[in-house]
Amino acid sequence: MRGAGAPDFFYREAQRLGYLARSAFKLLQIQKQYKLITLGSSVLDLGCAPGAWLQVSCQSLGPLKNGGSVVEQKVKVPPLHCDARQKGFSVILSDMCPPVSGITTKDAALSAELGMQAVDLAIGRAALAHSDGDTKRDGQSDSDCGADDNGLLQAGGHLNLAGFANHSSERHHG
Repeated sequence: MRGAGAPDFFYREAQRLGYLARSAFKLLQIQKQYKLITLGSSVLDLGCAPGAWLQVSCQSLGPLKNGGSVVEQKVKVPPLHCDARQKGFSVILSDMCPPVSGITTKDAALSAELGMQAVDLAIGRAALAHSDGDTKRDGQSDSDCGADDNGLLQAGGHLNLAGFANHSSERHHG
């Protein structure tokens, strides 16, 4: 919705097409341009609320007989259950955004931290060590899901952080 006024075009179109939120169109555009999700992909959707990206992911996988799968992760789960297939994910999506406080610097910092946690989960801490030298995050333990050195993203896989650094109520295409 646009401000406090009437619902915008994408809000109305999402309702008409049965999507849970207008954010579905963001992933549809990303999918149209980059074709991240292909038949048989294994997709991890971080955050997954309200679920519009989950809907688009499932549509993009095609019929069930093609063997693709989508896993949603809304909460921390033990490492044993992060990836039952033991081979990682070909696509990891994140459109997470923290609750907006209205304090720009605080919101930007929280958004950046969410993005870094998604990167940690996807590529692992060993890869991050090459870029920032600090692989520990406050409040994280080595037993957190995806906290090992390998990460959950398959080699050659796709990581999309569309929500990264989006700290205003109006989201930007990412």
